[in-house]
Amino acid sequence: MYRLATHTGLRQVPRSIANNAVRPAAMATTPRFFQPVDMRTIMSSSSGVKVSDRIKHDHAELEQQYKNIISAKDEDTKVRWQNQFIWELARHSIAEEIVVYPAFEKFVPNGKQMADKDRAEHQTVKNLLYEFQKMTPSNADFRPTLDKLWAALSKHIKEEEGEDLPALEQHIDANYSGKLASSFSTTKHFVPTQSHPSAPDKPPYETAAGMLATPLDKLMDMFKKFPKEDMKA
Repeated sequence: MYRLATHTGLRQVPRSIANNAVRPAAMATTPRFFQPVDMRTIMSSSSGVKVSDRIKHDHAELEQQYKNIISAKDEDTKVRWQNQFIWELARHSIAEEIVVYPAFEKFVPNGKQMADKDRAEHQTVKNLLYEFQKMTPSNADFRPTLDKLWAALSKHIKEEEGEDLPALEQHIDANYSGKLASSFSTTKHFVPTQSHPSAPDKPPYETAAGMLATPLDKLMDMFKKFPKEDMKA
């Protein structure tokens, strides 16, 4: 049984009714990640994986999604990959700011300057992503904005993978790197899925702002189209 909030208080309703009440038909178009979150699965999934590997995996997926947008043969497919790209980049960026950049500051010599540089680069990406997420493929600025966004993001990725992440791994042990990887993966499940460039970019204020924005973002995601499973193979 579930407890259902009403204007007169709480009352119990059958599980089947409660499940149907929160599953609109549009859920069929949302990413597979919109499933109940099992924290034990999340924590164990990153076990033995370095945080730099987890971040590089995201970078590779973002690059592929960018290429998929460009190569899409029809507008529907292009929109699906656009939504996936936005969804992944927004979550990735915020999770880095909450989990990884504070680790730069704590463990890496000159880590604060490194983290501040990365936050500034993120702000540029967030501003461009905010413009891109409002566009449709028929917009004349769609491709130029996407290319400008990817140019800024790929430069950031190159610096992060070539300089920042190796410096972090050099100053932490494998066990702690694995804990950061777990925290990074977990955090991605609870942060906004759209760009909010005016939001704070440092915890705890970023965390608080994210808790306010996340429910609305996820509600909007329920009515968007995302790539089908056979498109991701």
